[in-house]
Amino acid sequence: MGTAAAGALFAAGCTSNENNDDGDNAKQAANTANDKPGKAVTIGFAGPQADHGWLNAINEQAKRRAKEYKDVTLEATEGSNDTAQQIGQIETLINKKVDVLVILPADGKALTQVGLKAMRAGIPVVNLDRIFASPQAYRCWIGGDNYGMGLNAGRYIGEQLKGKKNAKVIELAGIDNLELTRQRTEGFNDALKNYPNIKKVGRQAAEFTVESGQAKMAQLLQAHSDFDALWNHDDDQGVGAERAIKQAGRDDFLMVGGAGAKRAMDAIKADNSVLKATVLYPPTMAASAIDLARALGQGKGVGGLAELEIPASLTLYSAVVTKDNVDEYLPTGFS
Repeated sequence: MGTAAAGALFAAGCTSNENNDDGDNAKQAANTANDKPGKAVTIGFAGPQADHGWLNAINEQAKRRAKEYKDVTLEATEGSNDTAQQIGQIETLINKKVDVLVILPADGKALTQVGLKAMRAGIPVVNLDRIFASPQAYRCWIGGDNYGMGLNAGRYIGEQLKGKKNAKVIELAGIDNLELTRQRTEGFNDALKNYPNIKKVGRQAAEFTVESGQAKMAQLLQAHSDFDALWNHDDDQGVGAERAIKQAGRDDFLMVGGAGAKRAMDAIKADNSVLKATVLYPPTMAASAIDLARALGQGKGVGGLAELEIPASLTLYSAVVTKDNVDEYLPTGFS
């Protein structure tokens, strides 16, 4: 969901059934969060260290969104990949008695207890992306669709190669001990099952870094002199992958990236490299998390929905960005 789309969802008045009278409509509108200043809300925001382009975009999206609301005060931590340190940061926010917490945990399982502590203290938690081990640790979860990301990458590649006999694809995955990597691969494999002419012939797991992307891509290129498409899970490691591809002088296949970096979108628009698409894992989810937290703090629902409460979970769609629609998504690209 792009920032503009999120704003439309949370700011617009709720739709109603034709049978509702004006009184019902007025009551519903009064219980819907919108852009007009309302009850003051202090939101605590705790995320991991911004050591990756996507994570940095998460922090920027949250801060930028909070500034758009005159009734929101954002208490943001410095962010840490150290579990104990992040727990300490969140406990500080709890002790400050913020109205709502937005937490992107470095490790969802390890931080479940501090999520529970906040909820028991009467502070509703918006769990961002990496999910806690218990639904009791959060009021609302919002995040991306890792399985859907792989599924849509596979569908796009499948459609590009459906007329080619004995087509071959390879995969440059992320960190294999992360559940999100396994989900992305599972979705990709399931999509390819719909295209019997396509076979996945190679896979390497990188580490979401430029250096690992370059090294692992070089290995794939050495092992496979002939293939038709590559899916790379992450646009940051894709920088390294593209370096390896250039060094090898290869341009005989198409490449699909992942996450939605601006650099990748610029390359897709230029259409002068193997990179032809990227599958979004939108960091705009952090802006939407601020919208949800504000609505929670004000005791409101969200526009566009008939319910008086915000949803318990919200999974974002992994759109495929190509040359045909890149201009639409460029504003959401991250550096």
